[in-house]
Amino acid sequence: MESGAEIMLDFSPYFRAYSDGRVERFFGTDVVPPGTDHDTGVSSKDVQICTETGVSARVFVPTTVSPGEKLPLLVYFHGGGFVVGSPFCPTYHNFVASLVKEAKIVVISIDYRLAPEYPVPKAYEDSWAGLKWAVSHADGSGPEPVINEHVDWARVFLSGDSAGGNIVHNMLVQAGEESLGHKVKLLGACLVHPDFAKREGGDPSKMWRFVCPTTSGSDDLRINPSSDPRLARLGCGKVLICLAEMDNLRDRGLFYYETLVKSGWDGEVEIFETLGEEHVFHLFNPNCEEALALLKRLASFINQ
Repeated sequence: MESGAEIMLDFSPYFRAYSDGRVERFFGTDVVPPGTDHDTGVSSKDVQICTETGVSARVFVPTTVSPGEKLPLLVYFHGGGFVVGSPFCPTYHNFVASLVKEAKIVVISIDYRLAPEYPVPKAYEDSWAGLKWAVSHADGSGPEPVINEHVDWARVFLSGDSAGGNIVHNMLVQAGEESLGHKVKLLGACLVHPDFAKREGGDPSKMWRFVCPTTSGSDDLRINPSSDPRLARLGCGKVLICLAEMDNLRDRGLFYYETLVKSGWDGEVEIFETLGEEHVFHLFNPNCEEALALLKRLASFINQ
């Protein structure tokens, strides 16, 4: 640390932010190279979405897929408070590969740009660009052949954890306002331990103000959807909200559920809660009974 630089935010073991503007990241910086994972039977490939912004993604496909076979598509948004995380790091690569194996789906995991170097709303803009890039393949002429060949465009889903769950909501709102194309059917979304504003419009966290310095405060619809009229036009037919009993964000996920139920939206929303576990436990203890149960619930939601 440079002389005189003070720690402004300490979210160890994930990151520290200093008064001189630097961010020291302890999570999400390691990279797993793409390729075929022999343990899961899943193949992965990295793709460029936008050369101007540098936004990219990792595409996952089960190696058991037959030529021309069509599978559901899941577009995934990683968590990490908008500050850390990557589709390429071991934690998210392994989780997504496991989900691909369990559900037999195609996944496009978006590498949006991180705050504070790229403050919110850059993460939302990049995520929407990633979603639009994905559905640009719906006519069969997109830049990535494996997506053209294997995606069933009548079975498209979104998912993400923590901040990624928040991104999923914001993508659904935008999809309710802007068409993804007549061939694309966005069936549902899974929000895993999502991060929203506190109940009753409580002040945004210091973390949110750090990643989004231009926030309007507790009425910011991106983290507090309770007064957003667009919620009634959410761009999918069903939503699964996954909670963890010991998660300090549990009440925010429950708040989102209650808000969605009252919104006038005519879709189906349900909760799946894991007892005795903390925030995103499944990422760090993926082989425990509860993590495997969550994986199976996500897979069944997509395939039911």
